[in-house]
Amino acid sequence: MFNLTPDWIEQLPIQSIQSYKPISGGDINKAYQINTDHDQYFMKVQPGRGKQFFAHEVEGLKLLGQVANVPSVIDYGEINGDGFLILGWLDQSAGSQFELGQMVAKVHQVHQPKFGLDHNFDIGKIPKNNQWQSNWGTFYIEQRLKPVVQLAKQANRWNDSRQRHFERIIKIIHDYYQDHPVTPSLLHGDLWSGNYTFAYQKPYLIDPDVFYGNREMDIAMTTVFGGFDQDFYDGYNSVYPLDANVNQRLPWYRLYYLMVHLVLFGETYGSAVDQILESF
Repeated sequence: MFNLTPDWIEQLPIQSIQSYKPISGGDINKAYQINTDHDQYFMKVQPGRGKQFFAHEVEGLKLLGQVANVPSVIDYGEINGDGFLILGWLDQSAGSQFELGQMVAKVHQVHQPKFGLDHNFDIGKIPKNNQWQSNWGTFYIEQRLKPVVQLAKQANRWNDSRQRHFERIIKIIHDYYQDHPVTPSLLHGDLWSGNYTFAYQKPYLIDPDVFYGNREMDIAMTTVFGGFDQDFYDGYNSVYPLDANVNQRLPWYRLYYLMVHLVLFGETYGSAVDQILESF
């Protein structure tokens, strides 16, 4: 159990801290509001995981921040073995889904020659192999889908039926991308409704898990749990229109996120995984 003590707080690279309190921050990190004489900050702590845990997020915010609104990174580091990340505080407000869609489209217009990233992210709950690849089908199957299937097997959340259907879908994906090249786009990587917010009447992206991939993967994630309305997609298409047949491929990518939830949270997500698998 992590306890935020005065001695721990005194070691932060922030002067004149007046108060601090825990706030909701997801299921991965401890989260706190910190108040000084003149400013407010949002701090995430990863107990026992060290500074490196937040290096990937800091890089992601930097990459997204080229074209999108993101929280300002104040500092990150390590205290007594606990990793911390301090961000500028965002005062939440109403905002436009159309503008959010436009902003995500501008992120996807940041391109690279290959799929992947210059480092792996190995210390999260779902390790990510980001080795550079020239073919999207190869990257997605070998470095996203198959590793999650292996984790599901280790957790006894996989069976012969799932495997049979899985082998069918990866053959379809592999064959499709042999003949349909994709331009690698910068992806948020975890674009569900909990990872955007509105502040100062503007959209902001938070908690990225970036890599360069097929932009349809981000779009698919927006359709898994809701929180994005038609204005979002209209805004997106006004900047970077999606292929007319995109909806036929979105299940390929919903599958990944649902399998991740199967691994993390159990058979609550098994029926959703099976519904996609059994359609192939």
